Amino acid sequence: MMEHLSAMTGTTDAPSVPPFPMQDPARFLRAQAEFWQDGMALWQRFLTPAAPAAAPTDTPAPKSGDRRFAAPQWRDNPVFDLIRQSYLMATDHLLKGVDQLTGLDDRQRAKLRFATTAFADAMSPTNFALTNPLVLEKTIETRGQNLVKGLEHMLADIGRGQLTHTDPTAFEIGRNIAMTPGKVVKETPLYQLIQYTPTTDTVAATPLLIFPPWINRFYILDLNAEKSFIRWAVEQGLTVFVVSWKSADATMVDVTMDDYVLRGQVDAIDTVRDLLGVPAVHTIGYCVAGTALACTLALLTERGRADSVASATFFTAQVDFEQAGELTMFIDDEQLAMLGKLSAETGYLDGRYMALTFNLLRGRDLIWNYVVNNYLLGQDYPPFDLLHWNGDTTNLPAKWHQAYLTDLYRDNKLARAGEYVVDGTPIDLSVIRTPAYVQAGKEDHIAPVESVFKLTRHLSGPVRFVLAGSGHIAGVVNPPSAQKYQYWVNEAGAETLDAFVADAVETRGSWWPDWRAWIGALDPETVPAVGARIPGGGVLPAIEDAPGRYVRTR
Repeated sequence: MMEHLSAMTGTTDAPSVPPFPMQDPARFLRAQAEFWQDGMALWQRFLTPAAPAAAPTDTPAPKSGDRRFAAPQWRDNPVFDLIRQSYLMATDHLLKGVDQLTGLDDRQRAKLRFATTAFADAMSPTNFALTNPLVLEKTIETRGQNLVKGLEHMLADIGRGQLTHTDPTAFEIGRNIAMTPGKVVKETPLYQLIQYTPTTDTVAATPLLIFPPWINRFYILDLNAEKSFIRWAVEQGLTVFVVSWKSADATMVDVTMDDYVLRGQVDAIDTVRDLLGVPAVHTIGYCVAGTALACTLALLTERGRADSVASATFFTAQVDFEQAGELTMFIDDEQLAMLGKLSAETGYLDGRYMALTFNLLRGRDLIWNYVVNNYLLGQDYPPFDLLHWNGDTTNLPAKWHQAYLTDLYRDNKLARAGEYVVDGTPIDLSVIRTPAYVQAGKEDHIAPVESVFKLTRHLSGPVRFVLAGSGHIAGVVNPPSAQKYQYWVNEAGAETLDAFVADAVETRGSWWPDWRAWIGALDPETVPAVGARIPGGGVLPAIEDAPGRYVRTR
């Protein structure tokens, strides 16, 4: 990506992007002068600490919230304090320089700023043993054993081709993670269908069918008993089914979005309806599965089957990718071609590339923080179920992945009626009248709230939009028992996100009870939890215990 950006911004025959070092000599000289002035002020404060000189008004303020420099050693020792302040000053001027460049459109500027930030994060003095006082202290204390242990960690990560975030032996699927009781009741080449064991005497007549994203393992919704949305939904008196997608292999070379919609979601909907003898199901689509669910609803509506789905809940899902956030930094023709080469031989994209992409979006926290802790300080890996899930990668069908990035992220076809086609049917989201619950995360960097809110403008049925505190994962996985974060609702509705925020009412804690009340109001009827409501008790025999073998397949 860095090489591509360099070529893009330095090519002299590209009229839209002239070479920028001397585009505006006056601005360039002014920036040099400001950098020199701030540097001299910093040195003056360092050389005469008892009587610091007044700093220029535009000198970058100390970044007290920067956890990289939270340790007192970065301030107590004058040398490391100078290193810290020099780095922060240089970073500030680098980013200012990007903002002041002329001749770049918004997308090019965003790419350059992203790359510059990534470069600055990589060059932080915290990432190098000789410029990190904590590493030096640890090396003296342990006689270098921290570096020996860190080297072992690094070599192990190189061997597996992936950065380790947590103790790989701390969790075992089905033992202390993904352990809500249930059975696999159906298996296809694309997915396993899991039905969970009821814990209440009666259950809602309309079952719940959850579609997690196939770019991750489904057990993000079943991490443990305290965090599990699946377990909580079962305890709320719902008959819960979850689709566990198969990690792509060579047999899935021709899988496309049509397959995930027809052989995946539509097939699972019909399976649950037939198994329980019900006219419709409640559905949940998380992230990319929410995008597919919107396609499924439009397809069913066009084919006269809209009543097969009683409601649709969207967790951080996008259908309009105009404001799709930082992931767009990785999507252009050159990078799409590179991804094609990576999957050309196997027919699928190794999930480790996708994991790296998401880590790069938060490189300071998900890459360099672990370089320091794991490699330089030689610390033991902490047990953390969320990071275990984050590192449990899933392969993606190459044909689907290329089309998804091209048709949706790059060309935004789904946002325009009739341009995106599934199984020969042009998709028009405006025909969807299914009641919808749309959840977004206030700090989501994968599916920004501005992008998720656009979904509400494409649907024609009743929509309840809920803005949850935190981001793409914690904003969803927020059980009521944790009493964390908050959510906002605007009962009057709003045409724009700004209007929604202006009159939204904040409620402390989890939004899960709000969702349960909403879904309960749609269909309050209950039935005894017997017969086919028990996994294996209907026409579909139990194949194996949950969470099944697909979630374990690498």
